[in-house]
Amino acid sequence: MFRLSQERPDDWWEIETLYDLCFAPGRMLLSSYRLRDAVPPVAELCRVARDETGNLGGAIRYWPVRVGRWQALLLGPVAVHPTAQGEGLGAALIRDTLERARALEWARVILVGDEPYYRRFGFFRLEHVVMPPPTNPERVLGHELVPGAWGVAAGEVTRHS
Repeated sequence: MFRLSQERPDDWWEIETLYDLCFAPGRMLLSSYRLRDAVPPVAELCRVARDETGNLGGAIRYWPVRVGRWQALLLGPVAVHPTAQGEGLGAALIRDTLERARALEWARVILVGDEPYYRRFGFFRLEHVVMPPPTNPERVLGHELVPGAWGVAAGEVTRHS
C-alpha cells in the first residue's frame, strides 16, 4: 500500500535517484529538460508515493511553461520504481495531480509521451503545438482541465518567464 504526499525539499536526491533508475542516461538532454532549466516546479503538484516503511515507490513533477501566449503545465517526469510497477501507482499519481491542477485552476497540461498509455487519462495528440527539437511531434500530448482549453492554445512551447 502506498501513500501519496507532497514532495518535500529533502526528497530531492531520492527522487533524482529514482529518475536515474527509470530513465535513460541522457534524459537531461531532452527538450523537456531545457524547458525546466532555472524554472522552479509547481510545488503543489510535485508528489511522491511511499510505502508503509517509507520507501519511495514513485514520483511526479509539473513545471509551468508557455504555449504561444498561453500558460500550461508540463507534466513530467513521472516514474515508478521497478519493484512497484504494474500496481497502478503511476496512474494514481497522474490522476491525483490532474485533479489538484484542476482545483488550482490550471487550464491545460502538456507532456511528451506514449499516446496509448496516456489516452486513458484524457490526453490526446496536439497538432498545433511545437515542442523544441528534437521532440517527435507525434508524442506531444495535451489534457484539458478546462473544456476547450487546447482549442485556443497553439504555438511554440517555451520556458515560463
